[in-house]
Amino acid sequence: MSKSTLVIGASLKESRYSNICVKTLVSGRFPVTAIGLREGLIDKTPVQSGFPDLNDIHTVTLYLGSENQKPWYNYILKLNPERVVFNPGAENQEFEDLLSNAGIEVIEGCTIVMVKGGTY
Repeated sequence: MSKSTLVIGASLKESRYSNICVKTLVSGRFPVTAIGLREGLIDKTPVQSGFPDLNDIHTVTLYLGSENQKPWYNYILKLNPERVVFNPGAENQEFEDLLSNAGIEVIEGCTIVMVKGGTY
């Protein structure tokens, strides 16, 4: 099964880890959807804004600090992904507990390292 991934907090700035993550996932042949503050492209991957209607998301990977995650709680829970990755700086015990209680796997780790290391 292909692990379709939603990157939340995707940046159009090439120096940002969320941007590098999108490129890393694409190069690893994972289907990627990206949501950020500004719409545009990361290479050929469109970056959407807002809360688009999505289906069949296996993994959500977060590049938002805990203070910016609250508006996303219900949206991510509604997507019902298999897992949510909290990248460094995105850790949030409150949200992690909500996800765990909903039966969603929580990972505190770096998506880029996981993909490059073959553990994604």
